[in-house]
Amino acid sequence: MTTKSRPPHVAAHAVMLLLSFIALFPVYWMFQTSFRASNEIFSSALWPNAPTLDNYRAVLATMPILGILQNTFLMAATTTLAQVVTGLLAAWALVRWTFPGGRIAHTLIALSWLVPFQVVMIPNYVLATKMGLLDSIAGLVIPNAAAAFTMLVIYNAMRGFPRAVIEAARMDGAGSLRTLMGVVAPNIRAPLASVSILCFISAWNDYFWPLLLIRRVENSVVQIGLQFFMTQEGNDWGLLMAAATLASLPILLIYLVLQRQVVDSFIKSGVR
Repeated sequence: MTTKSRPPHVAAHAVMLLLSFIALFPVYWMFQTSFRASNEIFSSALWPNAPTLDNYRAVLATMPILGILQNTFLMAATTTLAQVVTGLLAAWALVRWTFPGGRIAHTLIALSWLVPFQVVMIPNYVLATKMGLLDSIAGLVIPNAAAAFTMLVIYNAMRGFPRAVIEAARMDGAGSLRTLMGVVAPNIRAPLASVSILCFISAWNDYFWPLLLIRRVENSVVQIGLQFFMTQEGNDWGLLMAAATLASLPILLIYLVLQRQVVDSFIKSGVR
């Protein structure tokens, strides 16, 4: 039986290796192109003959890339924190308390997940304009401070939490908020970590809302900073690849450090 089952496993691994190569090769090509001189950009060699850091020096000189990365990290971290906190509180309310319209509220939140953000971008833009949030990190964070997906993931994790433990905490005199933060949240760390990683990656890669809100390159995030840079530098692919590498480096480092947690987040974050 083991001998018969081996060929399918070999074929599956071969397909996975092929797909991994297809996914990773563009990243490698971006990286090695960033070290090419302008007269070597269109060479088909897998590595430049004379690697140079000139492209990176030019990017650092012409583009505030470090400030843009700082803006992006601040925006992504703040958005993640806001979404996890609001999702945790909303899920706790739906799981812990029984109130009229609770099922309707849960259904409406779930349905709002199906509405693309592009549908509400214009109303959000009008509101941000009236509140004076244009061209600011706060304007990027506040419309995304709550996410239905985050609430649903945490809600599913809380539903399986033993009610006897919650009742024991209540009998010991713990209030609702203390029970949530001191008993429930520490015991669902894995789902919270998973959804936090997904929220951070999603916020880091966001493009449409920053494109609509940001006006100045020094206030931009990486996606919009690259857009400005592409407009300014045209088809200088060495500079563009160097800028793209610098923009991708933080999220790639996060993935390398938290590889297991990132993979688990995609496996465990399915909404039942």
